[in-house]
Amino acid sequence: MIATNTNKVLLKDGSNIVVIGGGPSGSFFSYFALKYAEKRGLEINIDIIEAKNFNCLGPAGCNNCGGIVSESLIQMLSAEGIILPSEVIRKGIETYTLHLEQDRAVIEAPIDEQRIASMFRGLGPSGCAPNGLKSFDDHLLELCISKGANVILDRVVELERKKDGILVKTKSNIKKEYDLVVGAVGLNQEAFRLFHKICPAFVHPKTTRTHICEIKMDSGLINEYFGNSMHVFLLNLPNIEFGALIPKANYVTLVLLGKDIDKKIAGKFLNSDPVKKCFPPKFDLESNISCRCYPHINIKGSKSAYDNRVVLIGDSSTSKLYKNGIGAAYITAKSVAHTAIFQGISKENFKKYFQPVCNNLEFDNSIGKFIFMVTSIIQKSAVLKSSMLQVVIDEQQNERHRRKMSSILWDTFTGSAPYKDIFWRFLNPRILFTLIWNTMLAIQRSIKNKI
Repeated sequence: MIATNTNKVLLKDGSNIVVIGGGPSGSFFSYFALKYAEKRGLEINIDIIEAKNFNCLGPAGCNNCGGIVSESLIQMLSAEGIILPSEVIRKGIETYTLHLEQDRAVIEAPIDEQRIASMFRGLGPSGCAPNGLKSFDDHLLELCISKGANVILDRVVELERKKDGILVKTKSNIKKEYDLVVGAVGLNQEAFRLFHKICPAFVHPKTTRTHICEIKMDSGLINEYFGNSMHVFLLNLPNIEFGALIPKANYVTLVLLGKDIDKKIAGKFLNSDPVKKCFPPKFDLESNISCRCYPHINIKGSKSAYDNRVVLIGDSSTSKLYKNGIGAAYITAKSVAHTAIFQGISKENFKKYFQPVCNNLEFDNSIGKFIFMVTSIIQKSAVLKSSMLQVVIDEQQNERHRRKMSSILWDTFTGSAPYKDIFWRFLNPRILFTLIWNTMLAIQRSIKNKI
């Protein structure tokens, strides 16, 4: 069900598309493909094959994510007709609390309307009471169904290229040939092996292991000790680039990002004084952990994530370094949907229209790596951390539009802005001068304390 026009392979009325993976990238692609097809007057059929049921508790419905959506992404989704209902959002985050070994500082949103939302990718940890709340991923799938997509709860076990399409076989022995296969499989290594058969030039992303756990806590205590603030930690601990405690109804989600984080490293973080001070006295963190996992995250994008009639999106292709994977899923999925509907589904089409989008994300990630390298230097220096903290504390007394350093840290933590934008803002002479001045004062204080 395809049409050939010069070097293009085009979808036509009745074309069949399969999306393997029903997470955000798969749902975003399906939503936009159906939206664009309607705009073009094209009738297409989309099957979304997903092995997990996101409408259930515990690991079976979990998609291994910290569960933060920035206000900038919420606004972009709203403009596209994707509205996040109140049942999906577990808590609105209005401030960040930055923790260092020396002290802490509260960072307000740069503008009144700029907030972030915490949610669960599944229905929630084992044993929690959903009470009418919904899963973020399940909500997106429901939107796709309302647009006309067909969701199949199954697992793909084989992909085989045919003359006029790609044959997909599932665990329950469903066999169907499709004109286009879209891989939204996250970082699933078994799925990557299947895609190599039909996309031989594909080089999967480079990954590292991180840590996520859910800490059960009374909602009243969460409001008392965490409020509507996400707690961010820049501590001098091995392998950890970034740590955060995210309040969500009657759970606090711990997210540790860095390099090959294991249980021992996570334990050092949980037992550090700045972390323990966030909880009630004598609160037993370990015994209140409902579930924990060590998922892999994308730290370097894939190569050649496409071929004729096949393309991979989201984490399977490229993401945003340490932050905003849902935002990268939105960007890559929308780009591929537009390419498939309006330009074509050949390897050349994806290379011309989709690859530049991946290149832009990877270029921004290269700047992000430099930013995190600088951050790691600051983490190891008590003087530099003291200087940065003092700048933030002083800025919080100013009007919002004058809080330059606070704004940079807010966007770094939330992923609300590209790393390139954050980098250029950091080079502002006023910020550099303020940091240097406060560093000199911190060195003076350090010398006095030693005398």
